[in-house]
Amino acid sequence: MNFKINWDAFGIATSVACAIHCAVLPLVLSSLPLFGINIIENQGFELLMIGLAFVVGVYSLYHGRKKHHHSYTPLLIFALGMVLMVVKSISQSHALWLLIPAVTAVITAHFLNYKLCRVHNHAHADDCNH
Repeated sequence: MNFKINWDAFGIATSVACAIHCAVLPLVLSSLPLFGINIIENQGFELLMIGLAFVVGVYSLYHGRKKHHHSYTPLLIFALGMVLMVVKSISQSHALWLLIPAVTAVITAHFLNYKLCRVHNHAHADDCNH
């Protein structure tokens, strides 16, 4: 049985999970401090989610660019999203205003990479190894 991970789908899923964490979790789990649990303002968890999105995104988008479509556009959109995500993490006063464009950029980059990989019909450049 041959199992293959769709890294763009995984990247979109992690971005959506991050958006849910950042937008919904504070509303749903606002009672956790009563029990001594503080995951909402946990900087370590925030950095873990940003790191996970970064690792999955870089791997997925680099693979798509190198092996399939040779376009830097998804990587540039992803970089913009990640910069906004880091700034959001640093600047708590503008967190919601930065979250929406950051997550939108990351998801758009993965979706564009997915579409470019499927539409390009494997038109390879000289640097391809398959």
